[in-house]
Amino acid sequence: MTFVRPGVLCAALAAAFPAAASAATDADLKQLREQLRELRQSYEQRIQALEQRLAETEKQASQAAASAVEAGTTANAAVRSVVQAESRAAEAQAAADSVARRPTGESAFNPAVSLILDSKFTRLQRDPASYRIDGFMPSGGEIGPPRKGFSLGESELAFSANVDHLFRGNARFSLAEDNGQGTVEVEEVNVETLAMPAGLKLKAGRFLSGVGYLNQQHPHEWDFTDAPLAYKAFFGPRLQNDGLQLRWVAPTELFMEFGTEVASGERFPGAERKANGAGLWTAFAHVGGDIGDSSAWRVGLSHVHSNPRERSFEDNGVNNAFSGRSQTWIADFVYKWAPNGNSSVTNFKLQGEYFQRRETGELTYDTDGAAASSAARFRPSGGYLQAVYQFMPRWRVGVRGDWLRSGTTDLGTLSAADLPILAGYDPRRQSAMVDWSPSEFSRLRLQVARDQSRNGEADNQVWLQYIMSLGAHGAHKF
Repeated sequence: MTFVRPGVLCAALAAAFPAAASAATDADLKQLREQLRELRQSYEQRIQALEQRLAETEKQASQAAASAVEAGTTANAAVRSVVQAESRAAEAQAAADSVARRPTGESAFNPAVSLILDSKFTRLQRDPASYRIDGFMPSGGEIGPPRKGFSLGESELAFSANVDHLFRGNARFSLAEDNGQGTVEVEEVNVETLAMPAGLKLKAGRFLSGVGYLNQQHPHEWDFTDAPLAYKAFFGPRLQNDGLQLRWVAPTELFMEFGTEVASGERFPGAERKANGAGLWTAFAHVGGDIGDSSAWRVGLSHVHSNPRERSFEDNGVNNAFSGRSQTWIADFVYKWAPNGNSSVTNFKLQGEYFQRRETGELTYDTDGAAASSAARFRPSGGYLQAVYQFMPRWRVGVRGDWLRSGTTDLGTLSAADLPILAGYDPRRQSAMVDWSPSEFSRLRLQVARDQSRNGEADNQVWLQYIMSLGAHGAHKF
């Protein structure tokens, strides 16, 4: 709508209608004034409306500006909070580093402590005191079954803690029984690094070798009550080193681990040393990965080299000794399956290892008497295959087959009749077990086995075992 000023309108009306203007009555003029008043009132109302809208717009703009200023203030406060938090975190890290570097008192150093209780009841056909593995040189280790009836198994007491930000200390002691007397054996005492670059880890002291698959596991982690025949015959029953171990895990999606060890080599297949330097070297590699969401695998290859000097063993009450070169190769694999990676209800594990040894050197018969010596050569092999299936929560069943091959045995000028334990024989063993684990800290196991380690003397065995874990207990190895 267009607005016209009243004065202009009056002039226009007078010019347009001169006669009517001159003859207008007071009533007409009054009506005209009323119309002008209404036009003026309408014009003023519209002006006021426009001014009100302008004021509201200015108010909204002012409020938006104030909100922007407030948001900027809040953002600045948030930035200051982040900076202050980072500063406090840096101070906390500095304090932690300071604590890690400073000496700690005995009361402040509280390592993780765990105790594994292991006890057995056995029913055996043969005397365990006469246990042997025919066709193989005795290892001198504890390889036989426990005494008949109730017996104390191999319980373990372990301590572990971070020494500081660079090192971690571990100690594990085996509590066992020997001829009715309790014994304590130092199973592991070592220090390992925590902050070496590029995926490297160094361990020094006494430790279980990283070769093979089962060798790194403690007895309470085994799926069966005892070790396979191959471990008993080749390592008696596991390879334990005093020395250095270096491991490297490659920074790849596929698990790749490589390691080497240098050790004193005073345990089988080595021998007690009277010289400086190392007597045993190992090298191992493991590769593994996932197959979808439900399966995982790992394979490995290991080598053990030692130079035993006067490695003694007894056969029919006669002391003998071997000196020479010993090399052992181990191929291992493990496959695990659990639906969608959830092993709490059902799972399956298949594992196996194959051993092969080559030894050449000099064999001395009757070191305390005749001391007859001859060049000798041995080519034994063996392995095991086992499967364990958890068919419902807490319940598992498993079977294992062990076999050994004495292989080529060349005694040179010595007679096999003088060393009957080295006569050709291929020991075998079959085992089956069922166990129940009420929780991750307890397990009850029933195992039956037919052991044919002794030539012509099969031994049907029944084992009952409990394993209880007290205190801190880390996750088991893959």
